Amino acid sequence: MSRRLRPLASVRARATVAATVVVALALVAAGAAVLLSLRSSLVDQVDGQADSAARKVASELATGLSYEKLDLSDDNPVRVLDEDGRVVAHSEDLERLSGKPVKDVRPEPKAAPTRTPERSDEPEESDSESDSDDADDAEEEKKEDKEDAAEDAAEKADGSDDSSDGDSLEPGEIDNDTKITERSATVDGDTEDYRFAAVRMNTESKGDVTIEAGASLTGERNAVTTALTAMLIGLPLLLAVIAAVTWLVTRRALRPVDAIRGEMAAITASEDLTRRVPEPDTHDEIARLARTTNETLAALQTSVERQRRFVADASHELRSPIASLRTQLEVGAAHPELLDVAGAVEDTVRLQELAADLLLLARLDAGEKPGQGRVELAALTREELSQRPADRIPVTTKLESVEVAGSRGQLTRVLGNLVTNAQRHARSRITVTTRDDGTWAVLEVADDGDGVPPAERERIFERFVRLDDARSRDEGGAGLGLAIARDVAGRHGGTLTVDEAPGGGARFTLTLPRASRERPEGARGTARPATDDQH
Repeated sequence: MSRRLRPLASVRARATVAATVVVALALVAAGAAVLLSLRSSLVDQVDGQADSAARKVASELATGLSYEKLDLSDDNPVRVLDEDGRVVAHSEDLERLSGKPVKDVRPEPKAAPTRTPERSDEPEESDSESDSDDADDAEEEKKEDKEDAAEDAAEKADGSDDSSDGDSLEPGEIDNDTKITERSATVDGDTEDYRFAAVRMNTESKGDVTIEAGASLTGERNAVTTALTAMLIGLPLLLAVIAAVTWLVTRRALRPVDAIRGEMAAITASEDLTRRVPEPDTHDEIARLARTTNETLAALQTSVERQRRFVADASHELRSPIASLRTQLEVGAAHPELLDVAGAVEDTVRLQELAADLLLLARLDAGEKPGQGRVELAALTREELSQRPADRIPVTTKLESVEVAGSRGQLTRVLGNLVTNAQRHARSRITVTTRDDGTWAVLEVADDGDGVPPAERERIFERFVRLDDARSRDEGGAGLGLAIARDVAGRHGGTLTVDEAPGGGARFTLTLPRASRERPEGARGTARPATDDQH
């Protein structure tokens, strides 16, 4: 029973989420970079405006204009400070700066003329009291000016209004350095943030003065806010579009995968290995996956068919010696004098050899790997041939010492199967040769029989395959010897082929990789010279 996919359990959902998250991070990073760059550029423009306004006023002072004649009617708020930090001139609309009121610039109050009292009547006392009040007002204004000067001096000490730093200036000289600060200012009743540029200069009549001109940050902040708003509105919409497109694209791209999965599920349910998954017409990874899946199904079908054929052939081959042996034993039980002991022994040996062949094939099919021992082919050939005294045709050898790495038992089985096959088909001569061929070791078994037709030279290595003429002369072979020999050769990294012998007949050539020249510690045996023996 199928279950519904959990959230993010499908590749399509994960791909959509991943793409959306990656794009979102990229857009956020890019947006932040754009906003920072935009703000920096706009602030630089504001600083330039403030500096230009300050230097314009400084140029006017350099020409000797008095404070009253300065052109301070520009859009930029301006104030002029003397060397004591006291405001001596400012824009008409500039009301407050960083929370402090900007005092109107008035000329110094003139000293009252000295009067000799002529009479002490009532009006004179009244005038005296009025003069006293004016003096008190003047003293109060001077006190406030001193407080403002003290506050400005404190700002200069903090570094926000540094008008006395640097080298002394010549009369009429304008300092090249500009000090930039950010402050809030109230201009014509509107309080905003400004960037103030402070430029220091020297005048002949007034000494060192500092001109501070500001440029509003409102335009910069409006531009940044507009860009940020556009990004906040556009980013979700763009992410929604990207998520939708990614979902549709991955859905379309993975549609062949769904078809492959469905067909594989149907093959599994029906156990019909002749079916194949659909292959898309594209040349991408999914198409290669479909082709690989079909190749795997074909190999699996071949393996299953070979296994079924192997079981059927093995059953048939086992049935014959078992039936013959049973018949002979039943006859012997009923008529002891008719018991064919030799035939029973022959059938038993045939049955034993067939069981051994089937067991070895089963181990090879299970993936049994050969050992890593060192095998000297010349010595192995002498040992194997010395244990075959009953062969009908003597075997001539031409042996050259050469070592290979692998299983001695399996390689002995290969040589025995090849010699047994040659004994069945040879007329009068069998030759076994071992030789060194560069990085390869070669073992050849040749006979002077009828040979193998070119069209049959691959088929004879299939299991339970025997040629017609071999069937007529076979005295117990089941068609497994050559199949076993080729399987063992392949698992040792070599090959087994058949061609025509120089003197006619068949020549089987086993080619194996030579063992490395470094002999492992504790290895036994030494190389033996090549000899020509006859067994």
